[in-house]
Amino acid sequence: MQSQKKFPATFSFELFPPQTPEGIEKLRVARSQLAQFNPKFFSVTYGAGGSTRDRTIETVLEIQAEGRTVAPHLSCIGSTRENIYALLKKYQENGIQHLVALRGDLPSGMAQAGEFRYANELVTFIRQEFGDLFRIEVAAYPEYHPQSRSAQDDFKNFIKKIEAGADSAITQYFYNADAYFHFIDQCEAANLRIPVVPGIMPINKFTQLVRFSDTCGAEIPRWIRKKLEGYGDDSASITAFGLDVVTELCDHLLKAGAPGLHFYTLNSATLTTKIWQRLFSNLSS
Repeated sequence: MQSQKKFPATFSFELFPPQTPEGIEKLRVARSQLAQFNPKFFSVTYGAGGSTRDRTIETVLEIQAEGRTVAPHLSCIGSTRENIYALLKKYQENGIQHLVALRGDLPSGMAQAGEFRYANELVTFIRQEFGDLFRIEVAAYPEYHPQSRSAQDDFKNFIKKIEAGADSAITQYFYNADAYFHFIDQCEAANLRIPVVPGIMPINKFTQLVRFSDTCGAEIPRWIRKKLEGYGDDSASITAFGLDVVTELCDHLLKAGAPGLHFYTLNSATLTTKIWQRLFSNLSS
């Protein structure tokens, strides 16, 4: 992991576009609380459907208008070259220069995936049309994408995204640090000299975590699963245990040379703030 240490630490927070007026206000409060940590950027997830896509754009432009750096997600799913180009022009006109390019998942009821099949094709298109205007993040899967045929195929797909012009990567969340370190070793062996920032998911509700993890292929280590199951409906104990586990994970990753952390906040500042405060208290001690 030695090559990772040359990159300055980067901290960022992922948000999703709210669907209700109440959600919009809640996100504004959370964003204000998270901004005190001076993140490198806020990323905003991208919906494949028309209304959800519009909410992404609205959220992105609001954050940009606040003077904060924002990195909108772009997804292959449901996209055409025409609408991606139009969206990129809109972002360019509003001074946005940071993107997260993803393949995305096909929503239920949507029949066609779109003109782009894979994220590397989307990255290639952005570079062809806009050169180096945008900094492009892509996804990395230390525990492998759930739809990949093999670990080897999954890593080959990652290489294609980097060769297409990605600047850096953000991982799917994980709780097994060795999976991340092994992925970094693979990158070094393949001479991929880019920052790979660990994605961090705070632990709140066990059932929610299981649902997310089953969908995205993230492993919940057996010892963590058993502990969480044992707490039952004791939400206070789940929260306390989750804070300990995730803070220790973050501390370990940074001390071992990870180039930063990307928090999946679920539009709440509470747990991320507590982890941040514990983490940097630990690092300064």
